[in-house]
Amino acid sequence: MVMADSGPVMELADDGLSKLQSVMACLAMAVFYVAILYSPTLILRLPPPSSFKSFMIRRFVCAFFSSLLSIILCASILPIRSWKMSYLSSVYGIRLDHMWQAVVYPLSLTSLMYCGSLVLNVLSLRSSNGISSDGQDHILSNFSDKILQLISNISAWRNYIVAPLTEELVYRACMVPLLLCAGFGTYNVIIFCPIFFSLAHLNNFVEFYMQHQSLARAFTIAGLQLCYTVVFGSYASFLFIRTGHFIAPLIAHVFCNIMGLPTLYSRESGGLVTVAFLMGMMGFILLLFPLTYPGMYNNRTDSCNCWQRYCIWS
Repeated sequence: MVMADSGPVMELADDGLSKLQSVMACLAMAVFYVAILYSPTLILRLPPPSSFKSFMIRRFVCAFFSSLLSIILCASILPIRSWKMSYLSSVYGIRLDHMWQAVVYPLSLTSLMYCGSLVLNVLSLRSSNGISSDGQDHILSNFSDKILQLISNISAWRNYIVAPLTEELVYRACMVPLLLCAGFGTYNVIIFCPIFFSLAHLNNFVEFYMQHQSLARAFTIAGLQLCYTVVFGSYASFLFIRTGHFIAPLIAHVFCNIMGLPTLYSRESGGLVTVAFLMGMMGFILLLFPLTYPGMYNNRTDSCNCWQRYCIWS
């Protein structure tokens, strides 16, 4: 089976994966990731959780179970030639080599999209504390508060650990290899894969409606979230394929969850935030390919397997 993109020809096993098989497997993983969240009450008939914390812990268990089954499903249908742990983990981009590059470069690249937000935070800090030692103490205090929040706040665990980890495992580490090995073009995968990622967030429409009791507002919020997940999903898939590292899209996912939507404008900044945002986006576009050059993340880029298509960009 030959890849659709130009570049080195990569042979799959004799029982190669078809496009229909890969799409159906991805669809099944996407649906299962969402459906299992409701299984404790609808299928297992467990009593309602006594608190929000116990409710979230149930969802954490469901999300990790779904991720584990997706990994097993992916391994069972991919044309894998070796079942050594080192080889199998590389299929999912779980590697220790070039780790600091896979963390620092994608994080630096992603932060460029938030130049407006970062400038606004600095301006807010200066206006409230100046640049004295008190201001520095305030920065350290805020940082320690964030750490304590991460440890004690169940929502922080969901937003910054469980959701990014499980979503990247399912929607990048599992789905991208399946689609690439089935013969989909690289850029097609980058555009197509986020559709499955967005399916995992459609259940939020019902939750938004239950919270606000407004169909129009639920549609608006869910629509904005859908657009955001499509854009981010494409970027995360791009990082995964370019670097061959799972940690690259994961660290970008965590950072984006911490920062929220980029700040484009602030009336109090006199246009400075908008200028910073535009300059950051310009830098992001210019550095997108240089900072994700496959040679910085891999010892060899002249030969790779079907799920490591970074070699076509070398």
